[in-house]
Amino acid sequence: MGLQRWRLLLPGLWAGGLLCVAGLATPAPFALLPQADAGRVVARMLAQEAYASLALGVVLLALERLVARREAAAGQGTQFSTGMVLALGAVFCTVAGYFALQPMMAAARAGQGALSFGQLHAVSAAFFGVKVALVAALAWRAAGAGINHRPSS
Repeated sequence: MGLQRWRLLLPGLWAGGLLCVAGLATPAPFALLPQADAGRVVARMLAQEAYASLALGVVLLALERLVARREAAAGQGTQFSTGMVLALGAVFCTVAGYFALQPMMAAARAGQGALSFGQLHAVSAAFFGVKVALVAALAWRAAGAGINHRPSS
């Protein structure tokens, strides 16, 4: 029962964290600090968010896989569930949007590479937006599953 609770709780916490980073934490330094300092602060926050997202994504993928295997064994679904697709998509967006693009963005700042920093930043922001949408869908599904599986009193 404990694993099921984590499966229902983690997507909401992850979605809330992502929305806080996007809506509160990243704009604030640019409102208060010189642009170069704000960029360093935001870069540090986004690095921490990327590692946290990677960890949460892998944990949720494992939990979704466990549930999908149990449901498939009971004849109630397949071993590859919608929850797994959403978690895999969020992990992909984290890897592509941060870990793959970050070195390219550093090179673009130094005047190297085919794309400008602004172009790479836009691609990275798009990956972050898609990740937020995927995690929000995962949280929405978890909320529905929590309501449907609530023990009767």
